[in-house]
Parts: sequence; structure tokens; C-alpha cells
Amino acid sequence: MAPGGFVDWRGNTINKEVHGRVRAAWFLYVLTVVSNVAIIPNLLNLVSYLHGTMHMGVSGSATTTTNVFGATSGFALIGAFLSDSYITRSRTMLLFGPFMFLGYGLLALQAYLPSLHPPPCNIKTELNNCKEVHGWNATLLYTALYMSAFGDGFIRVYLPSLGADQFDHEDPSESRQRSSFFNWYTFGISSGGFVGLIFIVWLENYKGWDIGLGVCAILILLGLLVVAAGLPFYRNQVPEGSPLTRILQVLVVAFRNRKLELPEKMEEAQASCTGTRTCSVDALSQTDNLKFLDKACINRGKNGDWSVCSVAKVEDTKIVLRVLPLFISSMISYISNVILFTFTVQQGGMTNTRLGKIHVSPATLFIIPTTFQLIMLAVYDQFIVPFLRRRTGYVGGVTHLQRIGIGFASMLLASVIAAIVEKKRKEAVVQMSLFWLAPQFFLLGVADVTSFTGLLEFFNSEAPRGMKSIATALFWCELGLASLMATLLVEIVNSATRHGHHGGWLEGTTLNSSHLDLFYWVVAVLGLLGFFNYLYWAKKYVYQHNPHVVETSADQDPL
Repeated sequence: MAPGGFVDWRGNTINKEVHGRVRAAWFLYVLTVVSNVAIIPNLLNLVSYLHGTMHMGVSGSATTTTNVFGATSGFALIGAFLSDSYITRSRTMLLFGPFMFLGYGLLALQAYLPSLHPPPCNIKTELNNCKEVHGWNATLLYTALYMSAFGDGFIRVYLPSLGADQFDHEDPSESRQRSSFFNWYTFGISSGGFVGLIFIVWLENYKGWDIGLGVCAILILLGLLVVAAGLPFYRNQVPEGSPLTRILQVLVVAFRNRKLELPEKMEEAQASCTGTRTCSVDALSQTDNLKFLDKACINRGKNGDWSVCSVAKVEDTKIVLRVLPLFISSMISYISNVILFTFTVQQGGMTNTRLGKIHVSPATLFIIPTTFQLIMLAVYDQFIVPFLRRRTGYVGGVTHLQRIGIGFASMLLASVIAAIVEKKRKEAVVQMSLFWLAPQFFLLGVADVTSFTGLLEFFNSEAPRGMKSIATALFWCELGLASLMATLLVEIVNSATRHGHHGGWLEGTTLNSSHLDLFYWVVAVLGLLGFFNYLYWAKKYVYQHNPHVVETSADQDPL
């Protein structure tokens, strides 16, 4: 077994001068960019394809798109479990990532061959004459969609985890590079989305869906080939068996030993420590919280994983339980971001979107927050972080939880500004300029630069070493659950404000006949409550690793 649980692609001990660091991360950056050139525009444009080309109903198109997005998060959890338990991340990604290429290839083939999709018709004027996709063609469509979601889920969960593995958090230099990796990973997502929203959307709308989807398939294949070329340079975390089983073992043994007295010293746990993972010095540092779990270390004279647990297993379980309140509170706080992003673009469609002689379509408005993100990520990583690092001594300039909190505060402020701007838009005699939405877009960009990247880095850095992929999968699931909760909030508000023949606040035929400004105030109040809830749990949290550049003390810093 290699020191620190890392091996090269052949299973040999790694050489830190050859394996890992920025050189290895560059291969992953390429796949991040090219995959998001395909993913982001197609996720936003999929409803148009299903409705306009496959002639599915509006509700069916939206539901299918939501289901595909949800399935991606589910597949990410499956992939995370496999890589953390049995197969290295790089191999798992190369084994299952090609399904994304095959999915886009099938979609392109179906869009190209007339026999595989319904006859063309104008669904707006010839609704009764348009035939919805059915039978074998519908089966092919769903197979292709979920095949691409399957590969997307696996790639999505492995890229940040494998990238973080290339940097040693205990090395001061690599620790700074590791923090920077997550900034540039997010930059890769935004830059890929920026290119895709211009190039891929143009191809699909003006050259044909078959060409647009075919280009996406080729890009995914090229990205996977680049990642495969980097195999000799990766540091690969050795899988350590099912992390969920280890957590369950601790809970079961602690429950069985609940009536036993906890000794002051855990010699039994020290003696039960076997293997490279559990014998590491880092893993055996006991913490004082959740002491009832320490009873899982009491040896009652029976051997076996379901009779006595090592200190390392207990501490890993404590980490997971400590993170859960932050997972839930962050999910609640993130609801505001989902709602603002969706409705701000709809607001933009109601404004004067002409920039000189150029007419900006509503779908293209997503480029605006993406552009803000690109600029701010570069400025943040190159200028703000080094400045704050010198002032605070933290690797990332601020702690992960502070960075996330800044993002949630930005969402709260954006909600208030959005409510004011929407009220002004409805009262305006002359159509409002698109530039009035610039503050909202800017704050959404700030939120993504801080909270999105901060949450991703927090979950990855705080997770036990054998659960890095699962932690990343939970991050993506958190975003998916926040989207579902945002949908639920819209339904609740509409139901509560519906009176007789008058529809709810958001049930008007257009935004002019809706009450989006009032709904934004509801979102602001929810965001404020979520923000205070997040601050409560963040203040109580104790970091697994000291977030300072140089770890000079054993004490861990709170928020």
C-alpha cells in the first residue's frame, strides 16, 4: 500500500514530483470546460427540443427535463459509492463517462434521421396536427437522455474529487493550490457554459439539432480522451470499502454499548486499529463532541467489525454527523438562488433587451450572470485571495463557511433589490432597460463565486478521506433538492394567494399580471431566516483540519 493511501494508475507508490499537482489538474480542467459546453446549454434548451421537435406538451417537456436533472444527481450518488468503495476515481470515470458520449450520439442520430422523430410541424399554429413522439422512438429518446445523464452524473462527481486528490492539504504550497483548484474548476464550468450558450445554442437553433448534439458528443469524447492521456500523472485514492457500511457499524455498535460506561482512555480502540487508513495519526485524534459514539470503541471481548470499531471509524462518523446540519441549512439558504436565477431571466424577457442594434434573446440572458462569474472568479483567485491570505492567514483568504455565508448574504440582498426593481418595472410607463437588472445579475455572480465554490470545497475538504466522492455527490444533490424546494415554495405561495377566480401571485399569463415583486419579498424573508439558521450552525462547527496556511496549533478554528 502506498503512503497516504495514494497510488499511480498501475497501483504503485506515487512520486510527488511526478504525480499530482497542477500538471495533473490541467487534464481535468479540459474535461470540465468541454463537458459544460455541452451540458449547460442543453439543460437550458432541452425543453425547446422536446416541445418543438419531439412535440411533447409543455408540462411533459418541463417534467422530463426536471426528471433528467434529478436522475443525474441520483447517478452521481451511485458513481460516488463505487469509486469510494471499490474502483479508483480515474478508472471509474473512464469506464462510465463514455455513456455520456453515447447518449449525445444517440440524440444526434435521432434528430438527424426523419424516421426516428415525429414529422416537422409548427406546434404553435398546428397543435392538433402535430404527432408527439411515441413507441420505439420515445424509448430511444428516453434511453439517450438517461444514458447521457448517467455519464454526466459520474463525470460530475469525479472531476472535483479527483482534482482535489492531486494536492496534499498538509503541504502548505499544495494546500494553496488545492484551494485555487476549486476556483478554477468553477471557472471551467462558467467558461464552458459561456461558450455553449453562444455556440451550441446557435448551432441547435439555426443549423439543426442534429449538428448541435453531434458537436456535443464529439466534445465529450475529446474531453474523455484528454483525461485518459493524463492517467500516468494522477494520484489515485485507494478505495477502502463501503463508507456507508463503516458508518452503520459505528452506529450499531454504539447503540449496543449505550449502557456501558465510557473509559477515560480507549486502549481497546487503539488496539483494534488495523490497516493503513485506521492507523494514521490523523485518524486517531479523538474529538470531544458526540461522545456517545465513542462507546463503539469499547471492546466487550468480541472481535469483528460489528462488535468493536476503531477510533478512525468513529471519528469519520462524527465528521459526517457534524456536517449534516450545515448540509440542510445550506440547502434551505440556496432556495433563493434557484428562484432568483429563474425569475430574473424571465424579468429580462420583459425588459428592453436591445443593446444598440443587437437584440438579446431571453435564453441568451444566462450569459450575463455567467460573464460576471468568469470575471469575478479570476479577480477573486488572483487578487482577493492572496490579499486576504496575508491578512487572515487562511489558505483561501477566508474560511469555507465564511465564504459560503458571503454568498448567502448576496442572495438575500439580491432578493430585496429584485423586489424593488420588479415593482419599478411594472409601474414604468416606458419599457425598462435590461441594465436595471445588472445589480441582480452581479449579486447572483457573487453568490456563485462564493457559495457554490465554497460549498463544493467545504464538503470535499471536510469529508473523511474514503468519502470524498460521496461528499461531492451530496453537494450536487443539495442543489437538486434546493430546486425541488423552490418549486414547492412556488406552489405553496400560489395556493395561499389564490382567491376564487383570481389566480395566485405567479399564475398570471405574463409577469405584468403576476405579483413577482411580492413573491420576491417572501423569498427575501425566507432567505433571511435561512441565513440566520446557517450562521447558527456555522458558528458551532469545528473544522477537521486547521484552515490556516501553516498549521502551528492543534486547536481548530470555528467560523
